Amino acid sequence: MKSIFIREMQNFFSSLTGYVIAIVFLVLTGLFLWVLPGYTNILDSGYATLDSLFLLAPWLFLFLVPAATMRMFADEKKAGTIELILTRPISDTALVVGKYLASIVLVSIILIPSLIFVYSVAKLGSPVGNLDWAATWGSYIGLFFLAAAYASIGIFTSSLTDNTIVAFLASVALSYLFYDGIVWFAELQSMEWARGVLISLSISEHYESLSRGVIDSRDILYFISFSLVFLLLTRVKLESRKW
Repeated sequence: MKSIFIREMQNFFSSLTGYVIAIVFLVLTGLFLWVLPGYTNILDSGYATLDSLFLLAPWLFLFLVPAATMRMFADEKKAGTIELILTRPISDTALVVGKYLASIVLVSIILIPSLIFVYSVAKLGSPVGNLDWAATWGSYIGLFFLAAAYASIGIFTSSLTDNTIVAFLASVALSYLFYDGIVWFAELQSMEWARGVLISLSISEHYESLSRGVIDSRDILYFISFSLVFLLLTRVKLESRKW
């Protein structure tokens, strides 16, 4: 598992993909927070708050995390190296977990530079440092778990195909379905009888809960369980070669 983790980290940063994803995230976030007029612009709002960042980030990650994970298995299949890896003395579980851990570490690294926004907003507060720190760190925790959930979906879709574009689009579609699609579906009048259950299954419901600064064990358990389900599905897909 360690060798798989190191290999994925090296592959990611030896290509332009990792740098492009990090730059795109920071540039787009910076534009929406500081340059472009609108409700996400911190300077226009007149309040020292990072709510805009945590409102935008899930939608940016909806595309950036699938871009980071689409190659995990798809490229291995396309290059024919997956068979070589699977013949080595490493379990399917270790292979999946190694790739998954690499993907969430990569996303975490991409998130680190965004702390400059936290510093900037804290300095703009009156008095300096007047920022809702509990909500801020709670939102970062929520964003980490949200990215981890997206990554588990991306790993799964990448295991289904040897085409990275197909893996990317499938990951975006599934991530949107679980983030906002379920909520939209739950709002249908015909689904009123199952509304509470459907909303409780949506990623956005638990992400928003953490963003309020309240670290609820039920939200943490949801994200862990969600990721485990997709990692298990990925392992099942890999094991299907033996059937």
